[in-house]
Amino acid sequence: MPASQSPAAAPVSPAGEPQLIAPSAFATVSAKLGHLPAWWSDLKRKAWAHHLELPLPGRTDELWRFSNLKGLRFDEPFALAAPASAEIVRALVARSNLVTEKTAQAIYVNDVRIAQDTLPDHLTKAGVIFDSIENAVLRHSALIQAHFMAQDSALGSQKFTSLHRALTTGGAFIYVPKGVEVNLPLVVYHWASGSRSAVFPHTLVVAEDNAKVTVVEFRQSASETDTTFSAGLNDVYAGPGAQVTYVSGQRWSRSSFGFQGNETIVQRDGRVQSLGLQLGGRQVRTESHSRLQGPGSNSQMLSLAIAHGDQEFDQRTLQTHQAPHTGSDLLYKNALFDQGRTIFSGLIVVDPGAQKTDAYQSNRNLLCSPDAESNSLPGLEIEANDVRCTHGATNGKIDDEQMFYLAARGIPRPVAEELLVFGFFEEVLNKLENDHLHAVLRDLIQSKFA
Repeated sequence: MPASQSPAAAPVSPAGEPQLIAPSAFATVSAKLGHLPAWWSDLKRKAWAHHLELPLPGRTDELWRFSNLKGLRFDEPFALAAPASAEIVRALVARSNLVTEKTAQAIYVNDVRIAQDTLPDHLTKAGVIFDSIENAVLRHSALIQAHFMAQDSALGSQKFTSLHRALTTGGAFIYVPKGVEVNLPLVVYHWASGSRSAVFPHTLVVAEDNAKVTVVEFRQSASETDTTFSAGLNDVYAGPGAQVTYVSGQRWSRSSFGFQGNETIVQRDGRVQSLGLQLGGRQVRTESHSRLQGPGSNSQMLSLAIAHGDQEFDQRTLQTHQAPHTGSDLLYKNALFDQGRTIFSGLIVVDPGAQKTDAYQSNRNLLCSPDAESNSLPGLEIEANDVRCTHGATNGKIDDEQMFYLAARGIPRPVAEELLVFGFFEEVLNKLENDHLHAVLRDLIQSKFA
């Protein structure tokens, strides 16, 4: 850093613009890589260089249309999150209790694994792995090389994904061998603690042929007063005939910034159901890409978001059909209050030869305030001639007759709005087969209104 530059000033990339995180972050991560294979260090070094070369999104970037780009140009960079104190760790372990019906869970605080349940003996003997990515790099190198961020970002956030690739150190690795079923969910908690701290949570799920597993992931700020930055990513791979359910929920503090990438690959006759719940953060962008790579594969993409105050939820999706007889079904629902904003931009792509594709895409927005704003950009890109693809978006306000009905029975307006939002969301929640997870998500939604 030049002597004339203030320590508080944002570091500048070769492109001459402010950066998201202090340049010392990579040196800190690199110092921890000595015991890991050289290919892992090389991967991170190249990713860091790529991140510095890339500019932040600009006004002419179509993939960032309607986004608040000014919010990404921080006056001061975030710092790599430091290890949390023992007192904070104990408190967060106690708070990691949302899912009670589970197989096992792991808890990460500032990208450090601080607790991990042992798998039941029958699953360990069957070859199921539930471990940290760092350990997996050493013990299961071939699996990590094959599946860790195997697909490049296609939705505009290469600068964020390369930053994640370079700096992620705390993540969960889940592997289910051929024909094995994990009946109760595996749960991962990612906590961020400390003001102006940055975290890079990662979850990698690999389900081999005819395996079955449910994974639940929570990303949360330890304190509502902490302003944090998260650049997270999850990889989900479903082999032939595999069934994966992936449920996530985020409750970053209201002043925090977040990016989350969701990369899904589904092989022949595989099925993946993903459901994301967006509650916290000041400005949060999610990018979800499902690739249907084998005949008979199916992906169900679900999302719920509640925007209060000046929150912005930026949602970008891509359903890529690369083989014939594949199906995808996307349903994103948003409830907006105050000056809340949402952006939905979704695209269904059908490759040449992907005949008999059956794809749906729907974005529905419930505007609970005249000042709320929703933007929807659904789209199709079809290069096969025997397909069934539909897409659409709706914006609507709370029905006056419904509000009058509830008010006439003595229900205050805030409670009435909450009831109507739950009714609006129930279509998505009912798609979960696990009743306990349904109840967990309902409780999280209710906490947002509280």
